[in-house]
Amino acid sequence: MTDAETTEAEVSDRTALPVSEAADLSARITENVERVIVGHHDAIEHILIATLARGHLLLEDVPGVGKTMLARSLARSVDGSFKRVQFTPDLLPSDVTGVNVFNQQTREFEFQPGPVFANLVLGDEINRAPPKTQSSLLEAMEEGQVTVDGVTRELPDPFTVVATQNDVEQGRTYDLPVAEIDRFMKKLRLGYPDEAAETDMLGRVAGRHPIESLEPVATVEELRRARTTVAEVEVSEPVRSYVSRLAGYTRNRAQLGVSPRGSIALLRAAQARAVLDERDYVVPDDVQTEAPTVLSHRIVTQSATETGGAVVEDALDAVAVE
Repeated sequence: MTDAETTEAEVSDRTALPVSEAADLSARITENVERVIVGHHDAIEHILIATLARGHLLLEDVPGVGKTMLARSLARSVDGSFKRVQFTPDLLPSDVTGVNVFNQQTREFEFQPGPVFANLVLGDEINRAPPKTQSSLLEAMEEGQVTVDGVTRELPDPFTVVATQNDVEQGRTYDLPVAEIDRFMKKLRLGYPDEAAETDMLGRVAGRHPIESLEPVATVEELRRARTTVAEVEVSEPVRSYVSRLAGYTRNRAQLGVSPRGSIALLRAAQARAVLDERDYVVPDDVQTEAPTVLSHRIVTQSATETGGAVVEDALDAVAVE
């Protein structure tokens, strides 16, 4: 490839897709994932929105409802790199980020990248590892880079972390630090499928599992350009003010309210939601649709009987759209 061709390719990667093409790309990916994941259309959209909005996703639920399979299906739907990390009590930070290894032949240290160097990283059962290991993802999730032995290395673009955690066996797990929870754009629960969806699923997996034949329907370049499309979606001043007032309401009603990082995450998620609806501008409905999954997990309530989700619902009811 000539220098001119290289420059042209790089510019193409940075050029936004038309909104209609970005929406079509999202629909293709969603339909492809639904070949494996049955009865969770909304959850698939949420994980796709987090990816398009340059965010990360935390899936929390009981074992066996398809958390890991959802992440794997998304990874297979996009022709990018995918790495899985099984978090365990003996996992070290270097097992995630990478480590410098001494090469006997060259007599020099060489960096061996960890699994975090991928377009989509699945952190399976993240709460089974101690806080020191959990925190190895903080820099990666916030800044898209890792620093090992004083050297900072950029992560692939796009870069998305999908982490899962079980909410059972609490005595054998470690709570995620508040600072790390705040770095997840969305937190979801899949729940059990209904009878019809579970029956359909059983029919699909009775022989060969459908994920084994799942093929990519999008390239990394298309996903990168779709992310640029999302970033360029117009957000008017009244909508920005609405997001700000929602965040302010939670700060007045909870021990720990939504941070400015949470406000930014909500705005970006609303931009992605607009693209899925083939619009190049955000409306208040986009904000209201995304608020529960983006804001609830960031709130620490004053009472043990109240949840972050309840505070967000109250905010949506109390804060007027102007």
